[in-house]
Amino acid sequence: MMHGKKVVVVMPAYNAAATLERTYAEVPKDIVDEVILVDDCSRDNTIEQAQKLGLRCFRHHRNWGYGRNQKTCYAEALKTGADVVIMVHPDYQYTPKIIPAMANLVTCGEYDAVIASRILGGTALHGGMPLYKYVSNRFLTLSQNLLLSAKLSEYHTGYRAFSREVLEALPLWENSDDFVFDNQMLAQTIYFGYRIGEVSCPTKYFEEASSINFRRSCTYGIGVLQTSVQFRLQKWGRKQYPIFDKNGRGLSSPNPPYYADESPNCDPASCSPGR
Repeated sequence: MMHGKKVVVVMPAYNAAATLERTYAEVPKDIVDEVILVDDCSRDNTIEQAQKLGLRCFRHHRNWGYGRNQKTCYAEALKTGADVVIMVHPDYQYTPKIIPAMANLVTCGEYDAVIASRILGGTALHGGMPLYKYVSNRFLTLSQNLLLSAKLSEYHTGYRAFSREVLEALPLWENSDDFVFDNQMLAQTIYFGYRIGEVSCPTKYFEEASSINFRRSCTYGIGVLQTSVQFRLQKWGRKQYPIFDKNGRGLSSPNPPYYADESPNCDPASCSPGR
């Protein structure tokens, strides 16, 4: 708890068995009430590692993608009564040690969402970020700040915190199931008038840390620019897009079962399929 509010950490996982324990060890248990892991049908023993650590965990029936993983994460976190949900990748690329700073900015009501920026501290390249990713990050961020009329230092970090209000209000089920989900979610947060804060975060790139390849990075970049153009066109009243529709499908929208609760000591009779 922090400021009387429940803090839940969610971990969207894919082949994270080698790094999960190190990541979880740095989660500040004094303020984090629960940790939820969602496994996107990994090929390794991620679920077994999560169960060994005693985490609440869910497994997708097939590999749906990073965006769908987040939808599951946030939906399950809200079911626990979370007031603030913080997404931390279990690949140990981002340190969980700054969770208290992020949680504090949301629980105290200063911001509705907080992102951990690799750019603010000026250490992205020192942490091993490939030069082409750094240059792409700066170009895309500049383009988005212009199109979204915002001033964020970056839009591409996978480390972020959201209030319950934001997660319940955004039409997240209208978003992609792929990597561009991250960007669409921030664009939605800005579109609907929520306040976004930033904290500086060191990052590290190493062999076991997840990272999309050059081809998928290009696909992501095109999706980012498309999202920004859609934002601007809808703001101008020229077009209407489901991702910016306040009545669009949110996390409470019914969906067919596509994942299962595999938490330790979960009774199959009481642990219904995820929706």
